[in-house]
Formats: sequence, structure tokens, C-alpha cells
Amino acid sequence: MIETDGADGETAAQAHRVMPGEAPDRPRVVIAGAGGFVGGALRGAFADDGYEVVTIGRSGPIVWGDTAAIARAVDGADVLVNLAGKIVSCRYTDANRDEILRSRVDTTRSLHRAVSAARRPPRVWLNASTATIFRHETESGNDEVDGVIGEGFSVDVATSWERAFFDGDLPGTRRVALRMAIVLGDGPATRMLFALARLGLGGPQIDSWWFPHRRYRGIGAHPTGPTLSGWHRTSGRQRFSWIHIDDVVGSVRFLRDREDLAGPVNLSAPEVSDNRTLMRELRRIARAPFGLPAFRWMLDPAMAVMRNEPELVLKSRWAVPRVLQEAGFAFRHDKLGPALEAVAAQHPPRARDLFTA
Repeated sequence: MIETDGADGETAAQAHRVMPGEAPDRPRVVIAGAGGFVGGALRGAFADDGYEVVTIGRSGPIVWGDTAAIARAVDGADVLVNLAGKIVSCRYTDANRDEILRSRVDTTRSLHRAVSAARRPPRVWLNASTATIFRHETESGNDEVDGVIGEGFSVDVATSWERAFFDGDLPGTRRVALRMAIVLGDGPATRMLFALARLGLGGPQIDSWWFPHRRYRGIGAHPTGPTLSGWHRTSGRQRFSWIHIDDVVGSVRFLRDREDLAGPVNLSAPEVSDNRTLMRELRRIARAPFGLPAFRWMLDPAMAVMRNEPELVLKSRWAVPRVLQEAGFAFRHDKLGPALEAVAAQHPPRARDLFTA
């Protein structure tokens, strides 16, 4: 389908046609939350594509809370990308839990108001989400049509985020929720995994009983799941869905230009791995001679020291990129080993990343 801009029925191409004697206008992209490594990659990609790049963040020319400036940036933009949200690579204290949720929902609502009020709203709005929205799964993959939504804190954050995004009617703007798997690149998750391997801790991570806690309890207007944490007998076979940063950039470009694609889209490589395979590949690339297995009773205290959560490596994530595959998107990195090799070649892992990720 061809989306109109909602103001006078013109298509996006017509709205940016160049009249005789006029200088061609550069299309404009607004990227919110562009400070992370995914945001940096997208800023560069849009600039390479000839876009004027405008950012919204906690600092800079346009900051959250400046409603008028946000409205001016969004009105007339061709593309809106929202990546805003507190990093989840932290310990889920009550304060961090609240900020992880608030930073996603409030910023999305702020952009929603700006799009709704715009005279010429963006033709497409790409909003970050997460493949963690699906349940812990070891038997079959979750795609955008038949996937089963999970429960608990991380899932509630994701569903609240998407509800804020898809709320109401925005007839001039096509909306796509980017359900990203763990992104391989120069980001905190990949740095921590490589650091574990280099320090001899690159064996499988094995879930087991541990003292129940309340950090993973539900949150938001519709909290789900049990109050106390549980565990799964996965023996290191929990699934690991991933995507290389190059394919995040490629899929965003692809979805930007495909007027027929809307709704949730899984950003994950076609080949799912498991934790044992992941750690074996990390050891190989890091040239680590051995990797000690880590049980939950070892992981939870260690992750507390690292100010992180064992959920990163213990939850079984299995997201299937059905929409992208059926639409014909070509992944540059569809095998885990070569994808990790590409990351290590560009960003050599460092042992100190264990404590700085």
C-alpha cells in the first residue's frame, strides 16, 4: 500500500517533488535516543543516504521535555526513528526497573503527540522494541504472527512500550515496531560476552535453583507473571537469538523504503543458536583455552558485582524474522560464528569490558 502524509493526500514522493528552478530538498530523519551504538550506526547510515539527521536526546539541540522543539523537528520529517530508553544492561533494582519502563513509554508518548499534531507527519515511524517480548522458548521459534508473548518484568516493559507506540490512529504515518534480538557489535552485551570468554568464564551458563527474588516481577498498568523468580532446566541449551549491527542498519533501510510493511517486525538472524554454541564460538574467537561452566548460583552473585542480570544469558530467546524473510530481505550475517568474527575483527575484545559493559 502507498501511505499518504495525512495533510492533503499527497504521497511521500509527491510531497518532496522538486519544482523547476528549485534546489532539491534533503529528506529529514529524526532519530530519538541516538546516543548508543545502534543509534550511532543509524545516524551514519542515514547521513550516507543523503538525509538531514536531527536528533532528540537527554542533551543536544533538542532535548526531552522541550515539547515545542520536538514538534518542530517531527513536523515535515520524512522518517522518525525512536531508540530512546535506559540501557537494560544493569541490575533490576526498583529504581532501575521504574526508569527502564518510564524512559521507553514516556518518550514514545511524547513523539506520538508530536506526530498526531503535525501538519505533515513522518511517512514512517520506526520504533525500537525487543524480541524479549516472547516467552522463554526452547521447542519452536516465535514469529510476528504466531509467536507467544511471555510474562514478567522484561515482557511487561515491551508490551507497554508497544501499546504506547500503536495507540490511536495516525493515518499519515506507517508504524513499525523493531523487535530487536541481542545486537552483535561494539555494544555492552557483546563486550561482556567476549570478556567472559577471555577470562576463562566462557563455558555454558546453566540455569538452576537460586534464592527467589522479586526483581523479575511484572510492572506497569498490566503486570504479569509470578511475584517471585523461578528457573528453567535448560542445561545451557537455552536459545540465543541475535542480529549483527550491519543487519540492523540494513533492515531499517529496508523497512523505511517498503511502504507495504507495518506492525511488529522481528530483527533477528534466521539462524538461532544456543548458549553452548555461543560460548564455544566466543572461546574460539577469543583464543581462550577453556571455559568454566557457570550455574545460576554462581552467575547471580557474579552478575550483582557486575551490576547486571543473569537473564541476559539464561532466558531462552527464539525469535524468527518471518516478515523480513517473506519480504525478501537479504541478511549479510546469517551464521553466528562469522558474525562474531566480524565483530572481533572490527572491535577487538578487552578483558576490562567485563566491568565496563
